[in-house]
Formats: sequence, structure tokens, C-alpha cells
Amino acid sequence: MMTTPTIKLNDGHEIPAIGFGTFQIPNDGSTYAAVKAALAVGYRHIDTAVAYFNEAEVGRAVRDSGIPREQIWVTSKLWLQDFGFEAATKAIDVSLQQLGLDYMDLYLIHQPYGDVPGAWRAMEAAQKAGKIRSIGVSNMTPKIWQQFVPQFETLPVVNQVEFNPYFQQRALRDLIIPAGVKLEAWAPLGQGNQALLADPVVVKLAQKYGKDAGQVILRFENQSGIIVFPKSVHASRIKSNLDIFDFELTVDEMAEMRALDQNKGQHDPDAAGVKDMLLQAFDVHAND
Repeated sequence: MMTTPTIKLNDGHEIPAIGFGTFQIPNDGSTYAAVKAALAVGYRHIDTAVAYFNEAEVGRAVRDSGIPREQIWVTSKLWLQDFGFEAATKAIDVSLQQLGLDYMDLYLIHQPYGDVPGAWRAMEAAQKAGKIRSIGVSNMTPKIWQQFVPQFETLPVVNQVEFNPYFQQRALRDLIIPAGVKLEAWAPLGQGNQALLADPVVVKLAQKYGKDAGQVILRFENQSGIIVFPKSVHASRIKSNLDIFDFELTVDEMAEMRALDQNKGQHDPDAAGVKDMLLQAFDVHAND
């Protein structure tokens, strides 16, 4: 059984440094099976969201795992349909019901548009009530961070954003890391970007250490202090993505990986029309 190191958050809680992502895994039993497999090989950090439509399967897998609840870190996220104090307060309870859990370890503002301050106040109240242990944000660029976070009474513990060796979010990290806020990486492997996986620097290091490209990339991110949660539905890949702690990149190799940065991602939260696009793409109340 693999064990994973933890990272201390600014509220004192310890989050597993690597987790298991569930975005775009269907709620037809596939999420349940994948999360069960991940927990069985040693993952103790599961990331979901109401807009993934698979909270129920994640919660069932956690409950059926046989692992004590306090040993599993569960993250979910508030969708922008439910921003504002009252709507967010209700949505938090709905997520807990879907998960079948008494509390969530981490709850995030998923897409930062609209009444974000009202939603944040609801999250702070839920944290004080014991429904949530830690609270954070997602998809906040430096511009969006400066727009909203100064209004918050409580500093977020994390900002979950797109991050991989081709998009290393240096400006954002310069802003949040000195404040004690950790960066979490969604799409840490570039969502299967074949150019990244076949990059000569990555391939060279994979050959040196007897690892695959994904393991080298995840290890680079881990050594950079980034919390990662790769996703897969394949048992072998689920296991190999966790197997990154038996080698260490040198200072020079880390510099080579940092030099791959192209400072451009697939998603631009600052672009015009993103809020409307997202609202049209995901209706979390469709089955209400």
C-alpha cells in the first residue's frame, strides 16, 4: 500500500499532496468503480464537484471503502448557479446529502463569477458549523483574485487552477504563495496533451528514472509544492499516477522542467463571456 505525503494548509489542516480527480467520469457506476480502485491502492484525497454530477457515487465509494472517514480527504465545489448567501447555504447541504457524508474536507468556489462574496460568507458559516473543514477557490486568475479575495474575511486555503509544465501560473503563484495559499492543479498532465507527454525533456527524465512521462510530470509538480489530482478510469494508470515518491528530480532537472513553461493554458477565466458559457454548459438543478 502506497502512502502519500501531506501539505499543511494555512488553516492548520493537512491535505494529501496527491489526490484522485473525477471530472468527466460518468455517474453510471464508473465513478464509483474508479474511486473504489483509487482508494484501494492508497489515494486518500478525492476531488469532485456538484457540476461533475457524480457526488453520490464518490460518497458511496468513500463509505464502502472500509477506510475510516477521517483518513479520506473529500473535496467538492459550489457551482455558480448557487452563488449568493442563501443559495450557497442550501447548495452546501445538498452536496452533503448527495455525498452521504457529515462534512466535506474542502469546499471550493468553482467558477468565480457573480455573487462570490455572498457565497463565500455561506461557506464561512458552514465551516463554523462543522459542515466544511477548509474552504478555498478555483479558477481565480490574479485579476479575479484581486477583485474578490480582499472582500473575504477568511483567506482561501487553496486556489485550484489549470497547471502543468506548459502552463506554470507564475504570476498567480507569485501572488498567492507568499500569502500561504496553496495551488492545486487541475489537468496536471495537460488533459492528455501528447506534445507535453512526448516532450524531449520529459522523455529523457522518464528514461533516466524508469518512469513514464506522467509520473515525471506529476513528480515535478509535487516537488514544486503543487497539490495534484490526476484522473483515470484504468486501474494500472490509477496506480502508476500515485507511484511518484520513490525518485526525486535534481535541481538542474527541475530547472529544465520549469523552462518548458509556455505561459498559456486551454482555459482563460478572464475571457469575455465565460460566465454565460459555463451557465449554459452545466445546469446543476436540471433534475430538481
